[in-house]
Amino acid sequence: MILEILLFLLTTLVGYFIYSYTQMNQFFKRRGVKHFPGVPFFGNMYDTTFLKKHFLDEIQVIHDAFPDEKYVGFMEFTMPVLLIRDPELIKSITVKDFDHFTDHREFFSEEADPLFAGSLLLMKGERWREMRTTLSPAFTASKMKLMLPLIVENSDNIIQYLHDHQSEIIEVDDLMRRYTNDVIASAGFGLKINSLEDRDNEFFKIGNNVLNFNLKQRVLFIVSTLFPNLTKKLGVRLFPEKTYNFFKNIVTSTMEYRTRENVERPDMIQLLMEAKGDWSPDEITGQVFIFFAAGFDTTASVLVMAIHELAINPEVQERLYQECRQLKEDKGLTFDSLSELKYLDSVLNETLRKWSPAIFMDRTCVKTYELPPPREGGQSYTLKPGDVIYNMVNTIHMDPNHYPDPHKFDPERFSEENKHKIKPCTFSPFGGGPRLCIGMRFAMMELKVLIFQIMLNFTIVKTEKTMDPIKLKPHSFNIKALNGTWVKFQKRE
Repeated sequence: MILEILLFLLTTLVGYFIYSYTQMNQFFKRRGVKHFPGVPFFGNMYDTTFLKKHFLDEIQVIHDAFPDEKYVGFMEFTMPVLLIRDPELIKSITVKDFDHFTDHREFFSEEADPLFAGSLLLMKGERWREMRTTLSPAFTASKMKLMLPLIVENSDNIIQYLHDHQSEIIEVDDLMRRYTNDVIASAGFGLKINSLEDRDNEFFKIGNNVLNFNLKQRVLFIVSTLFPNLTKKLGVRLFPEKTYNFFKNIVTSTMEYRTRENVERPDMIQLLMEAKGDWSPDEITGQVFIFFAAGFDTTASVLVMAIHELAINPEVQERLYQECRQLKEDKGLTFDSLSELKYLDSVLNETLRKWSPAIFMDRTCVKTYELPPPREGGQSYTLKPGDVIYNMVNTIHMDPNHYPDPHKFDPERFSEENKHKIKPCTFSPFGGGPRLCIGMRFAMMELKVLIFQIMLNFTIVKTEKTMDPIKLKPHSFNIKALNGTWVKFQKRE
């Protein structure tokens, strides 16, 4: 009896695999969309799922295989997704026809997952617009000026640490995460933390695990991709209860203390407390949480890759040093003088071109929309509500049609003389259209301050452990060098 049951289950499973494989490969074929045949159940995600390749490498192969297509097919497990690779079409989707694509893809219900699903990132429709309007004042020039001293204080901690460890080869990733952790703790939550001294503080430990998914979270993510309605009904959460309680307790206790003691501070919690609108504690917590989750890993990643590129491109580093030195002598570092660091802008933009944490801009169709044919002589494609598309970012950044010799690190692409040559929607590290990253200006300020300070104090030295050229560590989303970023910081005379 047991053998018969096992045989039945095995036959059913094999039958499902064959059926799903057939359906998967027929889906795009029937619609005239070019694609790579997927693996049963895993689609085009097999190598990413088992960490054989980085997700970016997976989609880069598909992007490069069909250079004349406006969009191509991609199977994310068993879910069909269109990869939009034509800049003009991306412009239509994200700007001109934004009302058809107002929402990001939904994974978990807001009732079950108020932190993640209830954040600005995943809010929908009118609630998203209201929250966006509420949060926008947090990132005006006047608010940025108030936050600059908080960033400088944390960058000073990094500089002091590097002075104390000059003779060492340093793995930069951990160091940069401690910096971004402390900046966001201060600017978002009003907490003063020095993760270089208190290395095991709870804020850093929890933050460090937010986007470094464990096996259970990886499985949940896959299940939510395959069966989104089921995970919503079951009330599945992506993060453990400890994470929710930690952030909720910080926000609630901070709001109670400030109300009771009449305390004000230039951070996001303060802004949300003063904002118009009836926002619940969970909603407020969700916004501060996503500010942390988005800023912690992505900003650290850009810093790490910028430092890596400067180490293996000493001529770029020297020119950047001269610009920073000149600014210090002429004006010093202020909010206004930061904008005068044009070459630093170019260096960071070139880092974001090659190593953007974004990878793609996902959108869910909310109103029926007809895409033009993927090629001349092809058939149009009708998107229906609920269909998901990925507007490509990194693969377009690395397309030689838009950026000649794309693997070369060349900040001159973004110089005052050359930046007009960049085609619209071929550089989108912070997204595009009304859903453009709300924290972009804050992130750029955070990046500039630390790179400026490092340039003035140290030469970043390539070592035998510094990977050149850079290859990515296999991961679903995080951008990291395969063997880490190892450099020395040599004190300038």
